[in-house]
Amino acid sequence: MADGSRMTDAEAVGRIERRMRARMRIGGPGRGTAGVVAGGSATLSMDEVFAVDWEAALGDDTLTSAELNALANQKSPLVQHRGAWVIVDPTELAALRQRLAAGPTTMRAVDAIRLALAESSEASVLAGSTAAGTTPTVVTVGVLAQFLEQLREATTQDTSIPSDLQATLRPYQVRGLAWLCALARLGLGGCLADDMGMGKSIELIAFLLHLQEKNTLESPTLLVCPTSVLGNWEREVRKFGPTLQLLVHHGDKRAKGKAFATAIKGKDLIITSYALVFRDAKEIQGTKWQGLVLDEAQNIKNSESKQSRIVREIEASFRIALTGTPVENRLQELWSILEFLNPGYLGPRNFFQRRFAIPIEKYGDRESLQSLRSLVRPFILRRLKTDKSIIQDLPEKQEMTVFCGLATEQATLYQQIVETSITELESAEGIQRRGMILALLVKLKQLCNHPALLTAKQNPKALVIKGQESGKLQRLLEMLEEVVAEGDRALIFTQFAEWGKLLKPHLEQHLDREILFLYGGIKQQQREEMIDRFQHDPQGPPIMILSLKAGGTGLNLTRATHVFHYDRWWNPAVENQATDRVFRIGQTRNVQVHKFVCTGTLEEKIHDMIESKKALAEQVVSAGENWITELDTDQLRNLLILDRNAIIETEEE
Repeated sequence: MADGSRMTDAEAVGRIERRMRARMRIGGPGRGTAGVVAGGSATLSMDEVFAVDWEAALGDDTLTSAELNALANQKSPLVQHRGAWVIVDPTELAALRQRLAAGPTTMRAVDAIRLALAESSEASVLAGSTAAGTTPTVVTVGVLAQFLEQLREATTQDTSIPSDLQATLRPYQVRGLAWLCALARLGLGGCLADDMGMGKSIELIAFLLHLQEKNTLESPTLLVCPTSVLGNWEREVRKFGPTLQLLVHHGDKRAKGKAFATAIKGKDLIITSYALVFRDAKEIQGTKWQGLVLDEAQNIKNSESKQSRIVREIEASFRIALTGTPVENRLQELWSILEFLNPGYLGPRNFFQRRFAIPIEKYGDRESLQSLRSLVRPFILRRLKTDKSIIQDLPEKQEMTVFCGLATEQATLYQQIVETSITELESAEGIQRRGMILALLVKLKQLCNHPALLTAKQNPKALVIKGQESGKLQRLLEMLEEVVAEGDRALIFTQFAEWGKLLKPHLEQHLDREILFLYGGIKQQQREEMIDRFQHDPQGPPIMILSLKAGGTGLNLTRATHVFHYDRWWNPAVENQATDRVFRIGQTRNVQVHKFVCTGTLEEKIHDMIESKKALAEQVVSAGENWITELDTDQLRNLLILDRNAIIETEEE
């Protein structure tokens, strides 16, 4: 031993330090331009290069080369150093000495930030090969340390609420404003992922007004959103941020070519749609934007689509993504949003797939999930309205599954379709087989709604549907009668526009009330008039049917207290988005959500699967439909086969 003393085993164990580790000290001067700007904010480019000094560490102490050599010369697995016992692994010690002998290295800022924010288990993966068998610890210094401290404290920094904001911010919205301001100062992008209905648009408007008040809103910000919510954004900006100079870039008369630059001059905010970003890419990509904001940012979830690539190529000083569902089906969607916000932060797409997506999605790897969470946490601000510590003034949401049996005719057709299709699938392969399965799923979904839907496209005006032909429709009529009798209002979501066209006249006749139907073919002005009637007219129609794609996002319909999911999307995130047209800020009454499922059919079996996996879906991933196409014929038969006990007997009128 170094001092010749002897100790009992018990005494030694009580004073053993943890083993030596490599330590990376990052933040020394590289060849970049990091610095501190006015107001004390650290700013740096993601391509900034910092020096990385490697050290041997024992607890908080740094070992000198002489001390490291002395420990190596003792050739013992347990040695005494500075009054404590140290575990020495000869292999690790040799690798550590070799690492230190190689001298300092360098690292880009984007990698240094990722490494500093990662959990310890991630450090070895991201730092590359270091001392054998050890995980390096990371210490940041200088501007990098200051930068990271400000990033971690982004939601707690003092930020004044702009005086021109025509709204009162809730405490969590003030924190959201502070977070957006802090990330913009640091030159980083952020995803505001507050639950649907919590007022993300107000937080963004407040942020732009804050820049305006500080005289730092020097050039236009581009906001890209789905076409269906263009009007909603325009109304909210004019209402809550009237001092913002606004232009909606949309329609046949929109400015193009050189006229585009003239049209946006002097404007603070330009609002356009995802479709026009693609069509007018030349004008938009040729403009110097101060900010780029994506509303319903899940629209770029496919990183390989032309739309996503064009959006990523737009240059802007800051980038913001707004979405209530940063992940709908696959983790690659999360990568796509982060790649837009902070390019390169999560590594190349194939690295992310190998390191995170496959371990989490395929094997349920909790350690990888935790590492990913630690990496994305500073850049995704997500608050849930069901969290009473966040918001206390929303009512309760009551969700219930409404199980409906098939009517006799439905059951007969269901069985025929399944038996015929299974026979055809036995001889199909590859893409053809997958396509046939997806077509079969659509057909069975339509049948579960109503048999008439199978032939609706042929001559919808000639079809007259009857309630007793569908178990779902029978139950819907009964429940709607109660809704209307109580003086309440309801939304009915369906993914089939053809069904909405059949359902509207049937409900009008049965309930003797006008029924609204909002779908993709409705023009913008008519859509807004329809929403205003439902939301504000006391004598307005009490029921609105919406196609899920056209009405599932961006609308505020808090006048309703009931939501009916007539057919299921089989994706909890998408259904929750639709429900949040009602369960959002401004709602003062309890909301009841009714999810219709035909018992004994594939609807019930898939519903059970989704419920059993809901915990994982709410953590990171959600259920989709494509997995069904990979089932073999026997598995598919078990999924689709009809339970005859679920058939309901119908009475003739």
